[in-house]
Amino acid sequence: MTTTEALDRLAAWPRLRLANLPTPLEPVPRLSAAIADPGPEILVKMDNDTGFALGGNKVRKLEFELGPGRLEGVSHLITAGGPQSNHCRVTAAAAARLGLSCILVLNGPEPEEARGNALIHRLFGADIRTVATREERDSAMGDIAADISREGGQAHVLPLGASTGLGSLGYVSAMVELAAQLDALEPSPRTWIFVSASSCGTLAGLLLGISLLGRKDVRLVGVSADLSAFDMRMKAAALASEGAALLGWKGEVREGALAAADEFVGRAYGVPTAAGDEATALFGRTAGIVLDPVYTAKAASGMLSWIRKGSVPPEDRVVFVHTGGHPALLA
Repeated sequence: MTTTEALDRLAAWPRLRLANLPTPLEPVPRLSAAIADPGPEILVKMDNDTGFALGGNKVRKLEFELGPGRLEGVSHLITAGGPQSNHCRVTAAAAARLGLSCILVLNGPEPEEARGNALIHRLFGADIRTVATREERDSAMGDIAADISREGGQAHVLPLGASTGLGSLGYVSAMVELAAQLDALEPSPRTWIFVSASSCGTLAGLLLGISLLGRKDVRLVGVSADLSAFDMRMKAAALASEGAALLGWKGEVREGALAAADEFVGRAYGVPTAAGDEATALFGRTAGIVLDPVYTAKAASGMLSWIRKGSVPPEDRVVFVHTGGHPALLA
């Protein structure tokens, strides 16, 4: 299948329309000047503004994962995440919209007072089940799905972050959207795209989109929230290949277009860092943009570091993909 045929197949793919698209690509000149002067122009792809259930990147992926025909006979959606999971927030909202029951398997104890995403999970009517560790979530989801089946229901289990080959198609579409926005701007020698990565569906979709479009002028930088750089590259490449197979595209996934940075995680997943706090303050006071401490603040700190160290030439352009998550800031 040719690239054009693959892109046509993507455009025609059955989707549950949830997101407000296209999301804006906003220049942030005061932020650019505050980081380096002279330095690269910075723009923010505002995927925090996808709209549904307070927005974020998970909305695009769920449009494909919950597409028409995939939920026939389904009575329950089951998924898993941390206590402040953005994916769980959007899944619970989608279940409420569709009239389905939703069970969330969350690791860690029940909070004494639910705040941030933990509060929103409950406002959307989700049934919360807790396990002690992240490693126990998958088996718990399987056990719950089996119980529902024995009781005459049918569960649709969504993997962590909706990060599957199918879910990644949401960010292939996003890359097509972003490429059109970039082409409407003044030309730049190269565009560097910085994005947070954990379950890697977003990163994989962007990588596949760059490959499909043949954008040799684009470099993708995944900034880890928890994974090692090696695991991030392997996972993104595998999911991108799955997405390519779904589209019937036989071209090469350009793994060389992807750089992986794992040095901005800090002590652990979900634990704020000083560099992330600085990035949050800088985005707020120079651009009026809110970051979250789990994903976007760490990704932004990586972007700041790369620019300040001169890893991004000043004549190039930078796009920061804002994947949302701001309820966690209020937890």
